[in-house]
Amino acid sequence: MITAFLIFLLSFAGSFVQRVCGFGFGIFIMTILPYLMPTYQEATALSGFLSLIQSGLVLITIRKYLNIRNLYVIFPSFCVFSFFAIKFVSVSDDGVLKIILGTVLILLAVYFLFFSKRAVVTPTLKWQVSLGGLSGIMGGLFGMHGPAAVVYFLSCEKSKEHYLAIAQAYFVITNIYMSFFRAGYGFVTANVGLSLLYALPGIFLGIYFGKKVFERINAQTLKKIIYYYMILAGILQMI
Repeated sequence: MITAFLIFLLSFAGSFVQRVCGFGFGIFIMTILPYLMPTYQEATALSGFLSLIQSGLVLITIRKYLNIRNLYVIFPSFCVFSFFAIKFVSVSDDGVLKIILGTVLILLAVYFLFFSKRAVVTPTLKWQVSLGGLSGIMGGLFGMHGPAAVVYFLSCEKSKEHYLAIAQAYFVITNIYMSFFRAGYGFVTANVGLSLLYALPGIFLGIYFGKKVFERINAQTLKKIIYYYMILAGILQMI
């Protein structure tokens, strides 16, 4: 029951963060979820299903802002790279994957804290292919494909509502795509299904409270808290 409660809390917090910031669900829960699930592979499968549900529910409410054309290049690039990343996970040792995850969490946090404002990204073919590929690798390996894609979406969307809509649409279709391959490699188990039931109430509550504070909270402050948490979590993954 303790594990079920922790999965509920993780889902609530991750859903809240993503509703406020537009991304961060996978980053947040994958800092702890691999310790709660029997295998790392099952953790990535559960994270993908939960992200799919959370993003789908949010997208329904803001679908009028969606400009689907900005997904025409970045999504195919994601598909190619995530396929090989998932294949790598299927034959890799859990301990090695956690060390890689810890390293990536630290590097991502440092980038967003200190260097993200210096990066100039334009909505060109080069950036769509490269960031889509990086997103695919991170999604396939760690279930956290948001950061790379968000860098692109922030550059090509004209308002925060349009940004939020396309980001959620991207998470929906990419998680559907990855879920098929994860199921094919045996990542989706009965334990994943049971854990999904524990997490669903947290998803709904996180969306509800995240929507309430979307226009009130200082999103930049919240992001900094998340990034420092990522550094700590990354260190703990590597111990």
